Amino acid sequence: MENPAEKPDPNPSKPKIESEDEREELGDINGDEEEEEEYEEEDDGKPRTREDAIADRIKAESLFRRMRATPVAVRVHDVIVKGNEKTKDHVIEAEVDVVRQATTLQELLKASKVANFNLQALDIFDSVKITLDSGPPELPGTTNVVIDVVESKSPITGQIGTFTKAEARSSSLEGSLKYKNIFGYGDIWDGSLAYGCDHSAEVGLGMYLPRFRGRPTPFTSRVYLSTQDWLKFSSYKERALGLSLGLIASKYHELAYNIAWRNLIDPSQMASRSIRRQLGHNLVSALKYTFKFDQRNSSLRPTRGYSFISTSQIGGLAPDSRTLRFLRQEIDLRYAVPLGFYRAALNFGIAGGITFPWGSGYKSRASCVPERFFLGGNISPVCSLGGPSALWGFKTRGLGPNEPRREVQDDESGDTYERDFVGGDVAVTAFADLSFDFPLKWFRDRGIHGHVFACAGNMAELSENKYRNFTAPKLLETFRSSVGAGIVVPTSLFRMELNYCHILKKQEHDRAKSGFFMTFSTSS
Repeated sequence: MENPAEKPDPNPSKPKIESEDEREELGDINGDEEEEEEYEEEDDGKPRTREDAIADRIKAESLFRRMRATPVAVRVHDVIVKGNEKTKDHVIEAEVDVVRQATTLQELLKASKVANFNLQALDIFDSVKITLDSGPPELPGTTNVVIDVVESKSPITGQIGTFTKAEARSSSLEGSLKYKNIFGYGDIWDGSLAYGCDHSAEVGLGMYLPRFRGRPTPFTSRVYLSTQDWLKFSSYKERALGLSLGLIASKYHELAYNIAWRNLIDPSQMASRSIRRQLGHNLVSALKYTFKFDQRNSSLRPTRGYSFISTSQIGGLAPDSRTLRFLRQEIDLRYAVPLGFYRAALNFGIAGGITFPWGSGYKSRASCVPERFFLGGNISPVCSLGGPSALWGFKTRGLGPNEPRREVQDDESGDTYERDFVGGDVAVTAFADLSFDFPLKWFRDRGIHGHVFACAGNMAELSENKYRNFTAPKLLETFRSSVGAGIVVPTSLFRMELNYCHILKKQEHDRAKSGFFMTFSTSS
């Protein structure tokens, strides 16, 4: 059975057939590719006549009417792969296995679009084309699925760019180089380098396999060497050499294992007492499971739908005495409600998290500072799905438990940072954001819209027996909050905001102030 969408229309002046939806669906399999109108030659070399083309058109119209009226039974006889010189057949067949399960022509068309998407997502082909051809004459009601691929002519790709984090007053230069399909298993090998003006840096080597030893999900691994500079906020630098393994990666579930040798240092010699006690080497060996369900219509400007994410970690999966043993749980729930005018929508959400050490004497031990929660940073909570983190108007690591430093340091801007923010073992944030279109068409055509917002959050310490002093009323009494309004300029990569933020409530030593802020946020 040939795909009717592959045949050109010999008589474009005639009116369209009734089942235009089915014709469009056939074209969508290969990305709505347009073909030139010319008569093809038969297999015996004879040119096709106008009468042959009209007969094919009548057959196509008849098939479309049958598809619109009732399911058309069909069975996939074979999947034929063409054009792959390096890529193994079983790699391609595994991505298109969904077509073998189709029992009707309607199901086969939908499955073909899914298969085309899966192959394009491998990022090793310049083009993918799927054609439905007739099966053997002795097996009526069957079809062959023919997959034509064009492998990438340039297997090496590179990227370089600069990125600015306005909330942290830092920027970085990042570059990456990828080599695709070296061994023909759809494998992608990459190297990356990032260097920040705040002296943070990371070098990484990664590998991606879409099908590893018959696994139904991709396998990833990455070796990295990184340095994170938190001297300005918490008086320590973090250096780590680690390996990350992606064990399961599906639509809703992710399971990863991370092992790293980490070192905390204080070159400034000004760290507070809590930070000084945690300086030195330790081993991080943790298993991380993430469940994510996102039904919002957009991650940058959601106007309807809801999302939920839960992240669980257990650290200490190694016998070494220097292994950090901790439990960490985060949840984040979002909901978007359309209001029916000017594309207005109300987004609101709540996020919470808790971390705690485990093992002998865990109640009196301090939790590890890098595993604690830190709030602040003028990024949009609408985009930062994942857990408690962002609060409009508060600087990065700008609130929560803190301790005095040994000395006072003055930075170039005149701000005096006398204290280290040491993070919390429990944190909670909430926000509400009302977005709406402007009346002017020029703004609407470019997606530029306005919003008003409010947010609140807080955190507290639980380790070292401090849970005894923890109460819900005390946590609510010290909540931080802010409100504001602004203009949002969305792009395909990030969300830019110009906001005026007013701090409603803050505590002593919090780094927050009212005023105008320009921020850039990416979806997570």
